[in-house]
Amino acid sequence: MAGAGQLIIAGSETVLWVAAAEVALYLVLSVVAFVMYAVDKSAARSAGRRRIPERTLLVVSVLGGWPGSIVAQQTFRHKTRKASFRRAFLVTMVINIAVVGAVAVLQASNVLDALQATF
Repeated sequence: MAGAGQLIIAGSETVLWVAAAEVALYLVLSVVAFVMYAVDKSAARSAGRRRIPERTLLVVSVLGGWPGSIVAQQTFRHKTRKASFRRAFLVTMVINIAVVGAVAVLQASNVLDALQATF
């Protein structure tokens, strides 16, 4: 049977791996979002080029790419004036942050339950 110290270390390593994976996911999705905004801005300037649908930009944002979207919006001055898009984008940010926060609380609760069970 593992001791409490071993369980705490194993649990801490798991939490660190999960946190690292979450950071990596945010970074990848932020880069994807940034590139998508750049491509869409370029297409908006050129007649006849296919645009990236707003829905696609919002899906990437709600999945975790919103930090890259914010940087791209400011860098390219793109999608900053359309009020309906700005509202929808804000909703995607709030949804993402709420879901990530809820998952973090559940993870913390599970870790605390596991610690209490060992003592």
